[in-house]
Amino acid sequence: MTTASTARRRARTTASLVSLGALLAASATVLTAAPATAAETLLSQGKTATASSTEGAAYVASAAVDGDLTGTRWASQWSDNQWLQVDLGASANISRVVLNWEGAYGKAYDIQLSDNGTDWRTVKSVTAGDGGTDELTVTGTGRYVRLQGIARSGGYGYSLWEFRVYGESGTTQPPPGGAVRITGSQGNWQLTVGGKPYTVKGLTWGPSMADAPRYMPDLRSMGVNTVRTWGTDAASKPLLDAAAAQGLKVVNGFWLQPGGGPGSGGCVNYVTDTAYKNNALTEFAKWVDTYKSHPATLMWNVGNESVLGLQNCYGGTELEAQRNAYTTFVNDVAKKIHSIDPDHPVTSTDAWTGAWPYYKRNAPDLDLYSMNSYGNLCKVRQDWIDGGYTKPYLITEGGPAGEWEVPNDANGIPDEPTDVQKADGYTKAWGCVTGHQGVALGATLFHYGLEHDFGGVWFNLVPDGLKRLSYYAVKKAYTGSTTGDNTPPVITNMTVTPASAAPAGREFTVRADIRDPDGDPVTPRIYLSGNYANGDKRLVDAQYRSLGNGTFAVTAPEKLGVWKVYVQAEDGRGNAGIETKSVKVVAPPVAGTNIALGKPTTASSAQASYGDCPCPASNATDGNTATRWASDWSDPQWIRVDLGSVRSFNRIQLVWDPAYAKSYEVQVSDDGNTWRTLHTTTTSNGDIDTVEAGATARHVRLQLTARGTGWGYSLHEFGVYA
Repeated sequence: MTTASTARRRARTTASLVSLGALLAASATVLTAAPATAAETLLSQGKTATASSTEGAAYVASAAVDGDLTGTRWASQWSDNQWLQVDLGASANISRVVLNWEGAYGKAYDIQLSDNGTDWRTVKSVTAGDGGTDELTVTGTGRYVRLQGIARSGGYGYSLWEFRVYGESGTTQPPPGGAVRITGSQGNWQLTVGGKPYTVKGLTWGPSMADAPRYMPDLRSMGVNTVRTWGTDAASKPLLDAAAAQGLKVVNGFWLQPGGGPGSGGCVNYVTDTAYKNNALTEFAKWVDTYKSHPATLMWNVGNESVLGLQNCYGGTELEAQRNAYTTFVNDVAKKIHSIDPDHPVTSTDAWTGAWPYYKRNAPDLDLYSMNSYGNLCKVRQDWIDGGYTKPYLITEGGPAGEWEVPNDANGIPDEPTDVQKADGYTKAWGCVTGHQGVALGATLFHYGLEHDFGGVWFNLVPDGLKRLSYYAVKKAYTGSTTGDNTPPVITNMTVTPASAAPAGREFTVRADIRDPDGDPVTPRIYLSGNYANGDKRLVDAQYRSLGNGTFAVTAPEKLGVWKVYVQAEDGRGNAGIETKSVKVVAPPVAGTNIALGKPTTASSAQASYGDCPCPASNATDGNTATRWASDWSDPQWIRVDLGSVRSFNRIQLVWDPAYAKSYEVQVSDDGNTWRTLHTTTTSNGDIDTVEAGATARHVRLQLTARGTGWGYSLHEFGVYA
């Protein structure tokens, strides 16, 4: 939120001659190679090796890491795109890979690293291999090393006498264990773990706790040492265990209403609701006692954005009383936690530095403050100085500017930053955290999440498991480098035409420049979100066709309103670039003149007061799609318009509100008493109905017989065109 300023063998006798020549060449190369540094170690020998295929039982993957340069080898089936990988058993700093080829060698191949055996990054590519011995200098860290074959040298498979990986083992050490303390004095504080300095380089946690073993190695590969949660209970153990296994720590959260993030809502009276406070205190104490000795526990975080969130529950002097009572209760929780666990600090998070005076006044037992801040994160430092605070702080959420901080676009909705701007937002955020030395103890930036929806695209580093520019920006911030990483496609200059008048159900144009820094082939996809049109935050597949040169013809939804259009470019290596713009979907133009516009309109009923009502019948013929007629919540209903005289027309357009008619008849009359039916449907799905039916009459009526929802019938526009 904001701060106050808000990866064969030859069955012929002659093969041995070729192999021997290759072996001799290999031996000569090895003997004359430059000596390795003293710290370099052969890491792969004897380790577990697997392969995409083998030519037979005598040529298994393990033969390539058994140390035998002349007698055993791995050989694949006779096709391209085969691989061989070795599990080093632990993460290591890889410096060199040596391939001792048999006669069937790889002409083109990649050397890849992985932390989990699933997600791979290329650290060396060879496109003109000539067999013999390939000695490759590489730079990178990983537990798994893979030879990913791309093209063979001949008609056989790939065959290696030895696959040797060199480097330094155990280079990524887990953070120290032991008590967590805040040491130092005013403006010169330091977080320590087991007496050793510890800067929080973190991310907020999005996947399920049960999935932590799957994703925690990836966080470690990013240089992350801490994750933050919003709730702590029995389900937290898999996360804590997985974090500890990878050497990471956890900021264990406790949720309090009203909150302001996941699970927010609920207005507690902190002045009078003793039962709520006692139950919370008892529950929190239970889990502190359960996890206080867990090696992954870093600290406890009580509440999230509640000082700010209380403004949604109270006002005036009562709001002030509630904020004082809430922060006083936070202090009670801090004292209780300290009595159970004196070895881990306690903090509390808000999204407004204006909350800090309340903590300063009412919560002296907190060890540090915490703040969620995005576009204004860099102002937290000055707010801390201006407030004269005497405790350090932690940024518990941060990143690029949020929906609430950016200007509106031409369609009146928040203008979402580009992927490049978002990545820059993380870089800037970390720079401002590290720039407040001795006071800011680090950050858990937002958000290691998998959701591929409106909010997920705005903030998640890995929506649908795809890594974005922001993922690599955080990795660079925490490790200092992304050298050797394959990075996402970059999308620029995205446009939507027409941006503010796309006819419902018809095509509009989307264009974007898409490039991949690594030269990977890119697959574009188009999605739509109705977040602003109908509240549906999902990303749904759009109906579209490519026009070439990064241009697409996209079919607009039938539902009117402002939609988000997303161009997603995937490189096939687990990365994606995503860009988004808005498009305003309007009723498709109808040829002719709307002879019902402004004419007398009546209905069987009209809602006088509900939501945006009163909603009289006349709203359906006023030419304004922002107004509507709404009936009572019952069947049947009707609405009719008097054209003033007998007129000829050839089509009718109905612009439905979500409360539409599933079954209805279009009827006409010359005198308003005797009616004849022009059109009948029992399968309408709402949105826009265009009825191609001509007639000559004075009165036009919709006889509505079955609703499509539990509400009544509601029309934005009832147009009759001549």
